Amino acid sequence: MTSALPSAAAPAARAGNTGASRRVLPGFHITLGFSILYLSLIVLIPLSALVFKTFTLSWEQFWVAVTAPRVMASYRLTFGASLIAALVNLVFGLLVAWVLVRYKFPGKRIVDALVDLPFALPTAVAGISLTALLAGNGWIGQFLEPLGIKLAFTPAGVVIALIFIGLPFVVRTVQPVLEDTEKELEEAATSLGATRLQTFTKVILPSITPALLTGFAMAFARAIGEYGSVIFIAGNMPMISEITPLIIIGKLEQYDFAGATAVALVMLVISFLLLLVINGLQAWQRRRGASV
Repeated sequence: MTSALPSAAAPAARAGNTGASRRVLPGFHITLGFSILYLSLIVLIPLSALVFKTFTLSWEQFWVAVTAPRVMASYRLTFGASLIAALVNLVFGLLVAWVLVRYKFPGKRIVDALVDLPFALPTAVAGISLTALLAGNGWIGQFLEPLGIKLAFTPAGVVIALIFIGLPFVVRTVQPVLEDTEKELEEAATSLGATRLQTFTKVILPSITPALLTGFAMAFARAIGEYGSVIFIAGNMPMISEITPLIIIGKLEQYDFAGATAVALVMLVISFLLLLVINGLQAWQRRRGASV
């Protein structure tokens, strides 16, 4: 009886090991192949088509298309407004995430759900709603315009629209990181005599900086390509409140496909370089945190 126990237990152990070694998904090579195929169909092929279509232009034609005064004005508005909106969301997104994580108050779940409203709301509806609020005869605009403050149909309206659509990216990126921060470190800093500002800048901020930069990058990238919520409130005045996506749409409507892809390629390259810088900052911050 005693000698039979190991022989009976061995098949069960082998079966258990076999079950433990099974994975829900296939092996590395198959999943890697599917991943590359999916990324090629969704990302690489459309981007390569953009580049190849631009190559149908000569260098002189390309330069004229991407440096026309109207196009340059749209670059300044699009990237400038996107940067301002992302910076505003960086500050107030952190504030909203902090309130949602650190405090309990009546209606907290409603506020938490409202953060995701720009995700669910169609961008055209957002643009129309903001215009109805900020126009000269709108609920808010009718009180601001007599004071000389005009928001709708100006670059300021573009910034407001981009702030609206970009806020959830910062909040939802920073919120889980704040929830995982160790409260013991804050208590230790307080017991050592650190002020609230010192605790925030020396303990909390370094741990959430990568998440803040990620949220900033996502909000910035989203703002650069935004179209629906902006065209209603921008006024679309050439050289003043005309965004680059509208320039591209206009060229497509005029069947200037090569010119449209040339402008789109410039936006793609600038966006990629900016995101590369931000990712580099994130990597530096992680290495700095690991060394500390």
